[in-house]
Amino acid sequence: MEYRAVFGASLLSWIGDYLCKAAVALLVFDRTGSVLASAVTFAVGYLPWLTAGPILAAAAERYPARSVMISCDLVRAALIGLIAIPGVPVPVLLVLLFAGGLLAPPFEAARSAQLPHILTGDRYPLGLAFNNSVFHVAQVFGYAAGGLIAGYSSHVALLLNAGTFVGSAFLLHRHVRLRPASLAHIRRTGLWRETLQGYALVFGDPVMRVIAFIAFATVTFVIVPEGLAAAWASEIGGGGAAQGLIMAANPLGVAIGGLLLTRLLRPKARIRLIRPLAVLAPLTLVPAIFDPPLTGVLILVTASGVVMSLLLPAAQTLFKDVLPDEYRARAFGVMNSGIQIAQGAAILTTGALSERFPTSAVIGAWCAAGVVLMILVTALPLSRPEPSVPTTPPGDS
Repeated sequence: MEYRAVFGASLLSWIGDYLCKAAVALLVFDRTGSVLASAVTFAVGYLPWLTAGPILAAAAERYPARSVMISCDLVRAALIGLIAIPGVPVPVLLVLLFAGGLLAPPFEAARSAQLPHILTGDRYPLGLAFNNSVFHVAQVFGYAAGGLIAGYSSHVALLLNAGTFVGSAFLLHRHVRLRPASLAHIRRTGLWRETLQGYALVFGDPVMRVIAFIAFATVTFVIVPEGLAAAWASEIGGGGAAQGLIMAANPLGVAIGGLLLTRLLRPKARIRLIRPLAVLAPLTLVPAIFDPPLTGVLILVTASGVVMSLLLPAAQTLFKDVLPDEYRARAFGVMNSGIQIAQGAAILTTGALSERFPTSAVIGAWCAAGVVLMILVTALPLSRPEPSVPTTPPGDS
């Protein structure tokens, strides 16, 4: 029952997040008519990971995970409720979005620390795989519903988002046990130092470092259609519905691949495919440079999602296998921060470029550069060198 409650709470939060992104991006684009303003609004959700996010993720280890998650949900519900008030100026809207985004890092860190206590043994990797697939289904629903509802009323979509956070908090309070903080008081060395220890672990280990680079580079390119969906839909003559479809296409591909294709490949086979899949992820979006119609756009973006459905779980499995358990929340906080920062930077950069060039051309050229980058990144080793074995037994020389 505990896993179902945590899963249900996470699902509601995910749907709410993407309802909000779709609604706010369209709201700002309609008000300003600026691609860059819409991209900035979408990217604000990633800014907390660049600022206080890593420290807040480390701080989550100091308090009971359930309490952290409930508190984050309730505060986010209140902030989104304020955004839903008609007539809120765009600068105030951005500040409220940023404040709400600050609650995502501790929520995700607390959830990552909670799951190993609920899912033990082989249930843990199976639960992660299931969460990953359903997460992207939630994206599909959130983006599609957000685009459609926001086309009618962005304020209604935002109120629904606030309601999802309240529902998440209720499930956690009702069905999840209150456990002690994962980082005992006697083991605390200072919040800043604990945060740096997570970074030192991830980027100091050769395998984890390459996995991090692959994950960061992947999302840098495949996230762009979502961030520029409002502008891309407008460019091809679509409205809110087309925007919602474009935003939903990548997570739909991930959900399809995660639920179907991953079952056809053994874990070792997926590990061996990390390198070619990493190159293929941005390659699927390069044809955007030819300005395809909506159907072609949806095919390209969905294909990139299918590739991600095989690539990211394989990388996550390899990362988990080399990660010490006592650093789990901090290490996943580092990875989440890097992914969010990479996504936000990519959206801001391509949004600025789209002010001067066609959106389709920007996406195609951006992902062509991604193919080159991935070829370089995947040339790095993905395994530790085997320890040398002495040919002469000790004491015989």
